[in-house]
Amino acid sequence: MAAERLSMRKLRELLRQRLELKLSVREIARSLGIGVGTVNRYLYRAQAAKLTGWPLPPELDDDAALTALLFADEGKEVASRPEPDWAHVHAELRKKGVTKLLLWQEYREGNPEGYQYSQFCERYARWVKCVSVTMRQEHRAGEKCFMDFSGDGLEVH
Repeated sequence: MAAERLSMRKLRELLRQRLELKLSVREIARSLGIGVGTVNRYLYRAQAAKLTGWPLPPELDDDAALTALLFADEGKEVASRPEPDWAHVHAELRKKGVTKLLLWQEYREGNPEGYQYSQFCERYARWVKCVSVTMRQEHRAGEKCFMDFSGDGLEVH
């Protein structure tokens, strides 16, 4: 999640208001003019860094040291999960009796660390939006006859 960074002055004030004054998240957000979610994100980082008291330890007087402590996880590459072959999934879904759940189960058998079902469906839906649903065909009049039919089958006598 790429969130806007607070200035170090605001960040230190946020920490002071929480650790020294014991203000609520909403009070801090109101006093600094930032969103409640932003306050929560920074407080979560402070909690993960085990910052529990004010004033901060002397080694964190340097802005670079505080930044390194709170944002140590940024810039690390997140391990990606294996992406399914969406073209294959799309083609399989055209077959009778094939569902996304069935295809997801097959995907997970081959990739146990793969996406959960909800992400599988969401990513497939995103992929389908990019697929063109039209196919240009040129026909000479009277050369072919086309019928549009969906169902189990059609008996012709």
